[in-house]
Amino acid sequence: MNHTARANERFRSRPRIIRQGVFARKLGWVLSAALSVGLSTTAMAADIVPTKFTTPNGITVLVLEQHFLPIVEIHALVKAGSAQDPPEKAGLANLVASLLDEGTTSRTSKQLAEQIDFVGGSLSAQAGEDFTTVSARVIKKDLDLGFTLLADILQRPAFPKQEFERVRSQIIGEIASDNDDPGHVAMKAFNHMVFQNHPYRWPVNGTEETLSKITLADVQTFYAREYLPNQVILTIVGDVTLEQATALVQTHLGSWKKGVVQPRTARKPVSIDKKTVQLIEKDLTQSTIVLGHPGISRTNPDFYAVTVMNHVLGAGGFSSRLMDSIRDKQGLAYGIMSHYDARAMPGSFWINLQTRSETTNQAISGVLAEMKAIREAPVTDQELADAKAFLMGSFPLRLDTTGKLAQVLAQVEFFGLGFDYFTQYPRWIERVTKEDVQRVAKQYLDPQHYALVVVGNIVKAKVRQ
Repeated sequence: MNHTARANERFRSRPRIIRQGVFARKLGWVLSAALSVGLSTTAMAADIVPTKFTTPNGITVLVLEQHFLPIVEIHALVKAGSAQDPPEKAGLANLVASLLDEGTTSRTSKQLAEQIDFVGGSLSAQAGEDFTTVSARVIKKDLDLGFTLLADILQRPAFPKQEFERVRSQIIGEIASDNDDPGHVAMKAFNHMVFQNHPYRWPVNGTEETLSKITLADVQTFYAREYLPNQVILTIVGDVTLEQATALVQTHLGSWKKGVVQPRTARKPVSIDKKTVQLIEKDLTQSTIVLGHPGISRTNPDFYAVTVMNHVLGAGGFSSRLMDSIRDKQGLAYGIMSHYDARAMPGSFWINLQTRSETTNQAISGVLAEMKAIREAPVTDQELADAKAFLMGSFPLRLDTTGKLAQVLAQVEFFGLGFDYFTQYPRWIERVTKEDVQRVAKQYLDPQHYALVVVGNIVKAKVRQ
């Protein structure tokens, strides 16, 4: 993975692992192999049919019984992420999530760590653009403890002043370190260009400037406003019965008081009406390039056709056109990929690569040529067949652990995709035609109106404006 790809992963959603014992990590390695067989078979057999119900205080609960291994994943999706951050205080949602385990009204941070470590379980939290997730993973016999700890950090975080200062300083230090990474710098600049005056403009973890403005009162206010039971999708997957899950939810989360959910306003990024270039000087032997424009939302009806088109263009690794042209034929880059970041609101499309300073313009021209080519002529029968085979064949790997399955179930519910998603996904991919691919390429790829960021030795690169 090149610098830009690594930076983008950090930039979008830096995972926040709260507590996980050594035994839990070893257990995970062993169980992943076993689960990959069981859950892949289950997914392909279309047995992923959760039971859904809503509690009196508004929690949407999904329960999927999987009894082949004594493991249970409890996954809470809170419908609040960095898109709800005030622009001048970007990073607030991430800071709140990062503080959930730093002491509750009934347990210290040390006690939380000791209790989850003692049973070899794990507890994790992660803030993203559209939502925050808090998860617990335990052996069946420790299910009550898993619910206890998850409910405690969800409902009763104490936000100690000392820990607030420490964690905020730690995140600021991480941001400062990331600013030395040209891929991170390029993606940050690209998002500023594509998402002007939009909630997706800022990194999930904020900036040094915005984090410095966040106060403990801001953290407490955000938590009180956004962490409500009627904002939560709770997914329970594993060796548990519906009756057990229902009783545990009532016992541990039934007293959580319902609140008033703040209205959400869906916004589209402003269209890019001309080629826009930003050059960032760094004394490097390579140029880091990010080129793209606004993309689509996850609920766009063309999502599956775009997925196939993007696989052919640049998401398909060594089988993609960009890799074949830019790497194999021209020798301009070690790796290159294209991405559609589909979120609750329309995200972005971008292509990223690194190339020698002297070949910067050649690489950019090559990228634009491939964007034009996939718009102007149908993909080949072989390209279409290979893309669809990969996408359908790899789908079960997204469901090969209880954790992955719980996460996907929660997001299927969040985006309103319907539980037939698990049986329909291969069919939706299979239905995509060459005409569909060319149609969405013309509609959602624009090689004339785009944002371009180049980080590197700008004098040597001689980028054409």
